[in-house]
Amino acid sequence: MSPAAPALLAWFKPRVRHLAEPLARLLVRLGVSANALTLASVLANGIVAALLSQSAFVAAGLLLLVGNSLDFLDGAVARASGQASDFGAFLDSVCDRYSELLVFFGLVLWYGGQGDQVGLALAFLAAAGSLLVSYARARAESLGYGGEVGLAQRPERIVLLGVGMLLGPWLLFWVLALLAVLTNLTALQRILHVRRLVAERERG
Repeated sequence: MSPAAPALLAWFKPRVRHLAEPLARLLVRLGVSANALTLASVLANGIVAALLSQSAFVAAGLLLLVGNSLDFLDGAVARASGQASDFGAFLDSVCDRYSELLVFFGLVLWYGGQGDQVGLALAFLAAAGSLLVSYARARAESLGYGGEVGLAQRPERIVLLGVGMLLGPWLLFWVLALLAVLTNLTALQRILHVRRLVAERERG
């Protein structure tokens, strides 16, 4: 990741959270809970998988981008309602993994139906890399280290997949190829990052 990327994300995320706050307050007034939004995001990604299996790439891309905005809103709703909890954070993380796997499952179904072995392999590698990126961060944080580094974090993966779906199967193939490389490279970045942090702690 370039040195400017973390600074850009640090600048961008608080501003998006600020924009989400009015909508979050409205959802709270309507009685929508954060956990309901989390589960709705999983359902949306399940529908994305079904659409992909039927070659409905544009609809799948739109729903992927819109449905995963619910996953961002759930935290804002939890804060606005004063009901943020450890279980809510845990549920959100687990459901994020299910959501990503559902999308890749849809791609596996489509490539399998096309008899495209290379596409199947890329979908598997991108899915495996995505899970390892998340696991590396979670394991690092459980040991007391920061792990949010790397080239292909979840927001970047969602945007790349969504754009690939919107622009059609040819570009989506190359997006998957890119993700197959970047996700596993990001997992490696996190491994090396934690190794450096552990070495610094041991020296200190």
